Amino acid sequence: MLVMETVRPGGPEVLQPARRPVPEPEPIEILVRVRAAALNPVDWKTRAGGGVGGLLGPAPWVLGWDVAGEVVALGGGVTRFAVGDRVLGMPRFPHEGGGYGEYVTAPSRQFARIPDGLDVVEAAGLPLAGLTALQSLAAAGLEKGQRVLVHAGAGGVGHLAVQLAAARGAHVVATASAGKHAFVRSLGAEQVVDYRDRPFEEQVEDVDVVFDAVGGEVADRSLAVLRDGGVLVTILGGELPSKPGVRVIWPLVEPDGAGLDELTALVATGALRVEVAQTAPLTEVGRLHEVGELGRTVGKLVLTV
Repeated sequence: MLVMETVRPGGPEVLQPARRPVPEPEPIEILVRVRAAALNPVDWKTRAGGGVGGLLGPAPWVLGWDVAGEVVALGGGVTRFAVGDRVLGMPRFPHEGGGYGEYVTAPSRQFARIPDGLDVVEAAGLPLAGLTALQSLAAAGLEKGQRVLVHAGAGGVGHLAVQLAAARGAHVVATASAGKHAFVRSLGAEQVVDYRDRPFEEQVEDVDVVFDAVGGEVADRSLAVLRDGGVLVTILGGELPSKPGVRVIWPLVEPDGAGLDELTALVATGALRVEVAQTAPLTEVGRLHEVGELGRTVGKLVLTV
């Protein structure tokens, strides 16, 4: 099968085509023919030598943790799916996922069925970003009626976090550049803040939860807008800021079939949608990495396999 290997840590040029045997599903695993695979910031960070590279062992690696396709074989004991089912999933994160290839295997409970009406490209953009937002908001204890600030509300994770927070009945405030305000409002944000106009902490106050997908000084400055007892949840890790009376957490996303079922149920009812910014063939993954690293994408970047 064709894969795009990261032959060594480095720039996009280290993503090279290679051939590997089609994997065999072990007990409780399924073999999925990949039709689309989405990109996430952890992809280019890992490719460059950071991210989760320390968990992958020596290169070459086949990155990619967002896939959609159909089940073509079952390992022993699998009852969740049948051959021919359309599925989406987040295989093996934070270990080698293999999404930049024609086939992947992983435990069946790291997948969910693709709901009717959702095409395979959009489906591929849902798992990692959707589970990141879902698990982060759950860890923060976001409740109906609370105020939540979502940074980078038009981004791959952010645009899903806005919708999930709105679906929980929260009052959603989001940051985005001026040209993206209409899009972010269409997702359910009641207030959109132009962080380029003036600092967001001068425009927002007294929020219960901050969802931070930016990190660095944005995480530090976010402490100022939280009420006493509020929660800052940042998905970037690193050295976490602190402030008396505020809880700061860093959840690492986990594969979760039940969580994927929750996300796909919201898609089926129209409460959640995946915005696809750009697609490209598998062999052009390096170009999409370059696009992603600019940090200006609205929604998701997706490979067609």
